[in-house]
Amino acid sequence: MQLKIKEIFDQDYTKLEGQKVQIKAWVRSNRDSKKIGFLVLNDGSSLTNLQAVYRVDKISNYEEITAARMWAAVAIEGVIKLTPTAKQPLELEVLNAQILKQSDEDFLLSNNDLSLETLRLNAHLRPRTNLFHAIMKVRATLAFAVHEFMNQNEYSWLAAPLFTGNDAEGAGETFSIQKFDNEEFFGKQTHLSVTGQLQAEAYAQAFGNVYTFGPTFRAEKSHTNRHLAEFWMIEPEMAFVDLKGMQDIVENLIKHVIKAVLEKNQQELEFLAQRNDENLIKKLQKVVDSKFERIEYKDAVKILADAVKSGHQFEDNEIFFGMDLGSEHERYMCETYHQGPVFLQNYPKDIKAFYMKLNDDQQTVASTDLLIPGVGELVGGSQREDNYEKLLKRCQELKMPIESLQWYLDLRRFGYYMSSGFGIGFERLVMYVTGVNNIKDTIPFPRSHGQIEF
Repeated sequence: MQLKIKEIFDQDYTKLEGQKVQIKAWVRSNRDSKKIGFLVLNDGSSLTNLQAVYRVDKISNYEEITAARMWAAVAIEGVIKLTPTAKQPLELEVLNAQILKQSDEDFLLSNNDLSLETLRLNAHLRPRTNLFHAIMKVRATLAFAVHEFMNQNEYSWLAAPLFTGNDAEGAGETFSIQKFDNEEFFGKQTHLSVTGQLQAEAYAQAFGNVYTFGPTFRAEKSHTNRHLAEFWMIEPEMAFVDLKGMQDIVENLIKHVIKAVLEKNQQELEFLAQRNDENLIKKLQKVVDSKFERIEYKDAVKILADAVKSGHQFEDNEIFFGMDLGSEHERYMCETYHQGPVFLQNYPKDIKAFYMKLNDDQQTVASTDLLIPGVGELVGGSQREDNYEKLLKRCQELKMPIESLQWYLDLRRFGYYMSSGFGIGFERLVMYVTGVNNIKDTIPFPRSHGQIEF
């Protein structure tokens, strides 16, 4: 019978002793003497390798198999033999072996001491390393768990467009589409989208609960370990939900996806804990078990100012109401002050986007950021402004292009009572759950300023 390596080790393999199995896999290593050789095999189903023992008196093509190089594709038929006193509890006694495709001698990964930067420059090969195998397995589980949570809670998935005539964030950091035959293909200036939020709001007013989950783009000439030009966003939008209700949904979603990884990816987490952060699993479990704190922005400013007075040193020690908190301030709130996930809420309107609902104090908006230890901001969300006149006034104050946003404004004219939504940068979530330090290591083929090789 043909089995995956994961299937062998996930069952009571003692019952497999003496059974004949077939494996198709890649060679991780191959060593031999004159009469006996040892293949270490991996088929991608698990981080666990399987050792296959081949002997000159058992297979007719012994010399050929000794030449199988690292990452050659092979087909092996053999008998399971238990080895309780060895490092691995079983091995495969080879009866037949075939090289399906040889690997060239200059294979990059034959050098085991490659830097992360070298692997980033060879993103087509890095999934063959244990590190990126583990990261991408966790990423896949997180993505599935997002869809699972949304499906269980009756959200409809929306395929938001990637081309847009709007800059929803108002930051101007968008990629513009080049003219086609010296004219605008869509009849107006068009950009790659930075968010699917505006379109999600339109559908939430018909479906109730919707979400987008797909690639977005931002033209930031940044070379930090926290920024990408192409990244994925999770953006739920809910009608008839206020800020508090939205925060409850954020908390439930974050806990759900982390639980999924803890349940499904124990092997990968143990490897990543050894590689990146020895407290990784405890850290994730703490998030699942904790109650997310909620703190007013104005109170956070006071807490930070008091910290400075008490001798704490930030790079930016000038703390005042109206400031856009830096990563160091956010991390202080969730790592030092609270030591757990924190929602900061009701930010000044002047540092937030135009579409957020103005509070009664006329100074703040119904907005929130979820701060997570080790990362800082992970989630940003708000209750949307549902009053047409207030939204129009805000757009005018910010000198936004009213004509291209008229459809969005008009939603408020047709029963738009209340809507709230949030965005999660998916790669930042992957960073947190895997413990990696560079966001370029959380996406298969990273796109950033000056880098688009693949």
